[in-house]
Amino acid sequence: MRKPIKPKVRKPAAPRLPKGLPSKDDLTAFIASHGGEVGKREISRAFGLDGGDRIALKAMLRELSEEGLVGRKRKKLHLAGALPAVVMAEVVERDEDGELIAEPIDWDTEEHGEAPRILVKLARRGRLAGPAPTIGDRVLLKTEEIPEADGRIRHTGRVLKLIEKARAQVLGIYRADKSRPDAGGRIIPVDKRHMGRELAVPPGAEGEAEDGDLVAVEITRHHAYGLPTAKVRERLGSIATEKAISLIAIHAHGIPNVFRREALAEAEKARPATLRGREDWRELPLITIDPPDAKDHDDAVHAAPDEDPANEGGYIVTVAIADVAHYVHPGSGLDKEALARGNSVYFPDRVVPMLPERISNDLCSLRPLEDRPAMAVRLVIGANGRKKSHTFHRVMMRSAAKLAYAQAQAAIEGRTDDITDTIVEPILKPLYAAYALVKKARDARNPLELDLPERKILLKPDGTVDRVVVPERLAAHKLIEEFMILANVAAAETLEEKHIPLVYRVHDQPSMEKVSALRDFLKTLDIALPKTETVRPAHFNDILARVDGTELAPLVNQVILRSQAQAEYANENYGHFGLHLRRYAHFTSPIRRYADLIVHRALIRALDLGSDGLPEETTPEQLAEIAARISASERRAMTAERETIDRLIAHHMAEQIGATFKGRIAGVTKAGLFVALDDTGADGFIPAATLGQDYYWYDESRHALIGERTGEMHRLGDHVEVKLVEAAPVAGALRFELLSKGDYVKVGRGAPTRKGPRGIRRDAGPARRGPPKIGKHR
Repeated sequence: MRKPIKPKVRKPAAPRLPKGLPSKDDLTAFIASHGGEVGKREISRAFGLDGGDRIALKAMLRELSEEGLVGRKRKKLHLAGALPAVVMAEVVERDEDGELIAEPIDWDTEEHGEAPRILVKLARRGRLAGPAPTIGDRVLLKTEEIPEADGRIRHTGRVLKLIEKARAQVLGIYRADKSRPDAGGRIIPVDKRHMGRELAVPPGAEGEAEDGDLVAVEITRHHAYGLPTAKVRERLGSIATEKAISLIAIHAHGIPNVFRREALAEAEKARPATLRGREDWRELPLITIDPPDAKDHDDAVHAAPDEDPANEGGYIVTVAIADVAHYVHPGSGLDKEALARGNSVYFPDRVVPMLPERISNDLCSLRPLEDRPAMAVRLVIGANGRKKSHTFHRVMMRSAAKLAYAQAQAAIEGRTDDITDTIVEPILKPLYAAYALVKKARDARNPLELDLPERKILLKPDGTVDRVVVPERLAAHKLIEEFMILANVAAAETLEEKHIPLVYRVHDQPSMEKVSALRDFLKTLDIALPKTETVRPAHFNDILARVDGTELAPLVNQVILRSQAQAEYANENYGHFGLHLRRYAHFTSPIRRYADLIVHRALIRALDLGSDGLPEETTPEQLAEIAARISASERRAMTAERETIDRLIAHHMAEQIGATFKGRIAGVTKAGLFVALDDTGADGFIPAATLGQDYYWYDESRHALIGERTGEMHRLGDHVEVKLVEAAPVAGALRFELLSKGDYVKVGRGAPTRKGPRGIRRDAGPARRGPPKIGKHR
């Protein structure tokens, strides 16, 4: 039988456009032909629409969005499931023709559904610098749509660069065969995707591994029957230790945690910066304010009243940032290492830094009373709190003091110590006075104000969990946050003014689909979200203010959070929705974020502050590649940090099987409920099949599971009591049993239909006429 011929990839031809209001088919064809770079203005111009037709066009686009056919990103329209022009992807398999298939790494399944599959093509002329990609590799792809594709594979991707080769190692727990000496053993993989797929370790292949050790193994052979065999390559330690738990995440996600010799050698050769070519700011009493356990200090602040009569009541705020660019030059070994890591990764017991300690904790750390090179910005703040002007400088500074957040807050409230006693009046009070002005401008800007407390795990000396706390959010935290935002905005403005390319920090507005779903959910709470073409943070803040202090507050905060897009890095600007800013770049943490280092280099080039700036030959395409890589690294770090916390808490709770806990429903799916416990924040799952003697159907608009016969409803945000029935520490998974009852809704005539075997629908009552109504006791 002949194999089907794959369609030849080419740019879709522009459709022949009729004049006047287009059909939905015309619209989707036109949007597809422009590859996600078209908006309402372009559509109106192409079809020759006048004012009346444009109103109808807006309604038609809304319908396409609600039907899930069209999405919006960066204020441009695209077909749902479309990919950006350049994407980081992982090669996941070969198809029946032996072609490589990849999936995007940075893909929001909640917003866009199942990740699209991409047919991988090698570079033009079949050549690629370095080895060809294979399954498990990470690659940078230039994507194109396949015309008239009718399956899941609707894109091809030409390989621009092989980013990371697949790791041949598998991480797992070694279980020795104790039936006889030298009998070998088995490996239980820690990756949830490989749970239940054990590997056999033959005698002599176990290395130094002992029963219960976390090990990295190499699969040596696959068999037609029986288990694949493996050889232990590295013994990482006992799983009883917290160190091994963080190593699981490091190895599972391929986070580089050992610096290459070239990078270490460059770091050791580095010498402290001198005053040459710098302004001497060592007499300016800048101070650092950080968490109490911070090891690197990369930002310092100072404020003083503005003596200019034209700015009466205003302040001069200075933000100084460690000058990492002085030590990490473009194309160097340190630079390549930093780009490969993308950012530092923070675990409860350790930090996997982006740069070696010689750089991050020594030469670039703004230690008190030590000379340090810095990139600084002086911000002139008006009496209304708005920034009037700013200037950037390359300086030598000397921090006057190192404070913790709580220490600074206590001092300003009158509880001083040996360090803060002498700096309250000359340093801290002006800082807080300047913050009071800046806060007025921030409140007027009205950025998104979600109330989502962050939990922090505190460890015992032996590395096990002591307790989980919610650190208090202090004015000192907000002061530093607002000054850093001002500095970041100033950096973006300067680089745009000088026409220097940069990497922006961007956050798109919520998709039309998610806003529509949020509006439907809020209706069930008798809360209206206005129908408007452009949603703003203020719309969400008005709703959050309505529920503040009520039982609905945690629920509404969570649902609004889920409606938001995810922030990322990009070489083109489409604004920051959450902060309600037109332009924004990361400038304030170059020790731990590669994006900030790029911005520092761009400023050095733009303002002629040295020879170590962004190279003149840097292209927008190169910055797009960097933005894609560091966005993927950021997601990788977030996932690794979250999984480590899950494993830590699962270890902590493994001996509490049968215990009961209070919590909230933190997620609802067709398969069941996710519950977050009040005391630890631990997440666990309750399968829908265990909820009771009923069939529970998923009501998407209410974010709830509802009993088909009883009408019992379990909804996102509900307070619940649960019993722990199973803990899997290696996988970081907990399973609960629900003990509390839910609310009730009317069923019978209002019950839905549900799918029977093989997709045949069977009646569970007459068709529902509108949403179920909540019973009296609600």
